[in-house]
Amino acid sequence: MNYETWMTAVPAEITGDPLWKVEAYRLSLFVSDLGWYDVTKLVGDKRTLDLAGQLYRALGSIEANISEGYSRGGGRDRARFYEYALGSARESRGWCFKGRHILGDAVAQHRMRLLTHIIRLLLKMIPDQRSSVSFLHEDGPPYQAVDREELLSRPVSSEEVSDLLKSALLP
Repeated sequence: MNYETWMTAVPAEITGDPLWKVEAYRLSLFVSDLGWYDVTKLVGDKRTLDLAGQLYRALGSIEANISEGYSRGGGRDRARFYEYALGSARESRGWCFKGRHILGDAVAQHRMRLLTHIIRLLLKMIPDQRSSVSFLHEDGPPYQAVDREELLSRPVSSEEVSDLLKSALLP
């Protein structure tokens, strides 16, 4: 898997969000996806079973905290979540190093280098946010109110219900 190919497979619901413009976010989502394969290999050896769980949680936490922080108004609140992401990135790097005996040196080195790049990005983002007094602002779709009576008076046909049930996706 390479980054360019991976990016084309990310759904529009994610790439259409302004958060997608944040490089640290994109890379943390990518390294988390790579972690899926790493963890699959690590769980095959009883000695690294716990390590696999720790690694996957730490990798997922990077993206989750960047997302949460980005959604804050900015300043210290946002910086705090970026700091959590920084801690998770460093933790992940350590787990990758520990897993090198199963993952192989080349894979472990790749992951550690990618995580180090994310760490550097976060180390730049944190002070930028601490000195910022900005507030959250995203351009969204225009709000259009729907007439409630009109919505409730329009019956849903049995065919529409059937289509909804056929296309319902379950996790």
